[in-house]
Amino acid sequence: MRIHVEGRQALNGNWRPSGNPNAGLALLAASLLGEQPVVLHNMPRTASTLQQIELASWLGADIQFDQRSTLRVETRQLSRRTLGQDVLDHAGAILMIAPLLLRCRHIRLEIETPRSRLLTHLDALRDLGQDVLFLHGAVEIRAVTWRKREILLGSASVTATGIVLMLAATLGQETIIHNAASEPHVQELCRLLEAMGARVNGQGSNLLQVTGCSNPVGAETNIGPNHIEVASIAAIAALCGGRVTLRESRERDLRMVARVFDQFGIHLELEADTVFVPRHKQLTVRDRAGDVDLRVESAIWPGFPSDLIAIATVIASQARGTTLIHEKLFPNRLLFVDRLKAMGAQIVLCDPHRAIVVGPAPLYGSYMATPDIRAGLGMLAAALVADGHSTIDNAQAIEHHFGAVIGNLKELGAKIMVE
Repeated sequence: MRIHVEGRQALNGNWRPSGNPNAGLALLAASLLGEQPVVLHNMPRTASTLQQIELASWLGADIQFDQRSTLRVETRQLSRRTLGQDVLDHAGAILMIAPLLLRCRHIRLEIETPRSRLLTHLDALRDLGQDVLFLHGAVEIRAVTWRKREILLGSASVTATGIVLMLAATLGQETIIHNAASEPHVQELCRLLEAMGARVNGQGSNLLQVTGCSNPVGAETNIGPNHIEVASIAAIAALCGGRVTLRESRERDLRMVARVFDQFGIHLELEADTVFVPRHKQLTVRDRAGDVDLRVESAIWPGFPSDLIAIATVIASQARGTTLIHEKLFPNRLLFVDRLKAMGAQIVLCDPHRAIVVGPAPLYGSYMATPDIRAGLGMLAAALVADGHSTIDNAQAIEHHFGAVIGNLKELGAKIMVE
């Protein structure tokens, strides 16, 4: 997939964000916990959610997905108990461990080695008392119920938290989870589990107390807006000099983002369910932080999201001042800055986690390849801000996670052609 962009077009109009795809992945997995139907409204149509729907159907779920983005899931029984390596490589597939373990009681993960990204999940399962057996090329897990258990997650992993939550809501009677992830999509999973019969105290915090239920009931819920999409489009609108209103957003999910953007000179007007982006002219960093004017650091929720580091780097390239961008959570997410430098940005990559950006610097259209999902919208933002024509190759990464974002940008006035 290749995208052609003509930059420096003001964006104006209204935007309705799609549903949070990470919430969609987790809520779909939770829908398989019981036999009764679960209805999910505002399910986003992204490559990752469509893969999860296909996986759920392959496992035995009866699924109906209509044109209004409503997904109905009914799972009388699960017909498979093995997840192969090819399946586990898909985003969100690891979450299926929970319904499989509950419904089948004995499952098998076919993996060459317990990859590091799975260790937190497997450790959590053992801490819950599940029988985890490492074999050559596979891991076998047997379900064990419990009356009361307290565990500490090795890291605040969203998917590990999701698996533990689903099992605590169904296999356990009382469970306390320390160091739980608290992102908006984790909170949405908590609300669905409550609708299915469990009780979850501490939602939105890193300490969760779960009272389980033995027979999950049917439920219906609405998937909330994609806060990463909302923040990204707000930034792009401000950089392009237009006025955009993002409706059906969620103010409480954007507070830290709004604070960081404000330090760049991007002023968002937040209401309960609406974000208004007024027209901006020259952006100027306003808070000096030692040797640089501003430090932007990724952090676990409710800190500044790692998924917005690419967007923040593009903003920094256009704001007057010197900004230190520090990606604290993941390696190699700043390697895309070479593409920004090729467009004219003044950036020094200190190491794989830190970059110093001096702005403002005019950007010029260029050819670039999207390195990953997280950098995809950042590259698109740079192309929309740049003077001239840009080509983004391998742009399926953008569609993979943000679905209809390109079509919606065109409706706001962006000149984008897809081939």
